[in-house]
Amino acid sequence: ESVCHYVRRSIYPSKGIKVVQPPCPQKYGYSRPASFLGDPEEKTLKLYVDRINADGGVLGRKLQLFVYDDGSDSSKANSFVKRLILQDNVDLIVGGSTTGSTMAMLPLVEAHKIPFLSMGAASVIVEPVRPYTFKLPHSDRMAAQKVLDDMKARGFTKFALLSDTGGFGKSGHNETVKLAKKMGMTIVSDQNYGEKDTDITPQLQKIKSSDAQAVFVFGTGQAPAIAAKNYQQLALQIPLYMSHGQASMDFVKLAGKAAEGVRMPTPALLVADQLPDTDPQKRIGMDYKRVYEEHYKTDVSTFGGYAYDGLMMSIAAIKKAGSTNKAKVRSALENLKNFYGVNGIYNMTPTDHMGLDQQAFRMAVIKDGKFVEIK
Repeated sequence: ESVCHYVRRSIYPSKGIKVVQPPCPQKYGYSRPASFLGDPEEKTLKLYVDRINADGGVLGRKLQLFVYDDGSDSSKANSFVKRLILQDNVDLIVGGSTTGSTMAMLPLVEAHKIPFLSMGAASVIVEPVRPYTFKLPHSDRMAAQKVLDDMKARGFTKFALLSDTGGFGKSGHNETVKLAKKMGMTIVSDQNYGEKDTDITPQLQKIKSSDAQAVFVFGTGQAPAIAAKNYQQLALQIPLYMSHGQASMDFVKLAGKAAEGVRMPTPALLVADQLPDTDPQKRIGMDYKRVYEEHYKTDVSTFGGYAYDGLMMSIAAIKKAGSTNKAKVRSALENLKNFYGVNGIYNMTPTDHMGLDQQAFRMAVIKDGKFVEIK
């Protein structure tokens, strides 16, 4: 029997972990260097697989980590999943950093009945519920709710929406449109951009000429940082919001001074040091942050946090199942309750394969180059 966690990476990663019978050694494969989402995910898995193996592994067996890079190409994601299932004989997959890659992986994962924990964020990943597919990040709908609630609390009822044309952006756009209508808010300018665009000035100029009271950018990767810089260059004075796809110090570094004042929802991890000692997420967040930053000498990321939660959740399910039997692990995942992760407290059910509620999200503003929770 073997357990493999596949964590996708391209501009985001692809990785796999396998539990093997001793005395088989660990086996790692890497194909590309750092990326916005994939680098912290890969680093997190490598670090914690090593730590877990040093402590004896899982059920007395070692973990192996595989890394495949789909280059943000859905066809490659499909090909790598086929390799993981048919050649690597994996028992469990953690991966799919983006919605696009995740959706390309789903048919094979479900057909072969492989427990799959996706790191993509769109609601469509787990709606409708698929037996073997679970999701780790907060949903696009939750992010839209958090942002629009904050806008409305500040008296804003008219806003501009700027979303990318990838799977995450499209799904986030649709969820925001539906929610705005429900909340009695108006999208006065609806713009989009390509995930690889290097200039978003034309769209922002259209927004500037509208009567929008705020701007909401829904996207992931590096383009939103470019949007923030273009936003500053055009001297737009209305508030700028991002989705949780930018909840990382990488965004702050890429956007530079243009990140100052930007608001976005974030898991507790990025503001863990600001939480009261009574908050159950403070300790686990601070522990992960300390271990990761001491080892890699770089800032922790919520994307790495999803990988951490996926790995630990997988291990918890395997232990509960008492084996790597796919059906038993799937059932254990589906019935996981009060699982404390760095990104939230998960409570899975047969009708909810994400297991997070709105309380798992914190609203933050970037101040002096740091994420500060908005009370």
